[in-house]
Amino acid sequence: MPSSDHRAAILVPLFDVTRLLRTRFDRRAEPLGLTRAQWRALRFIDSEPGITQKMLAERLEMEPIPVGRVVDRLVMAQFVERRADPADRRCWRLHITAKAHGITGKMDVIADGLCDDTFAGVAEADVAVFRRVVDQMKQNLLALDLPPVDSDA
Repeated sequence: MPSSDHRAAILVPLFDVTRLLRTRFDRRAEPLGLTRAQWRALRFIDSEPGITQKMLAERLEMEPIPVGRVVDRLVMAQFVERRADPADRRCWRLHITAKAHGITGKMDVIADGLCDDTFAGVAEADVAVFRRVVDQMKQNLLALDLPPVDSDA
């Protein structure tokens, strides 16, 4: 664990990098008319056809209402369609449309290019270490939301 002297020196650049990544991605994706949130939603819907909005919100780690707005915009743009669940009439299943297949490929190209630009000059071995560190950091942060384990049980 970094010393308290180094914590700000680690967190501030992390915050800066995430902000810059979001900004650069949005700028590159602007001509396609999709936001990062919409692209991420499309990727989950494409990988899990028939996913519900509730499940999508969990995957995106977002609240249901903002995810509903994202899905509404994707439906209006004809990238996603809601289909009734035959087993539960209160539930809608999400599916991407043929129109979305072309746009997700373009968004992937944007993401790949941004990733290449971001990691330019970084050794492959360092990228692998970075990935392991970031994965561990994410797991540590997610664990903060878990209920404490009762050691007396």
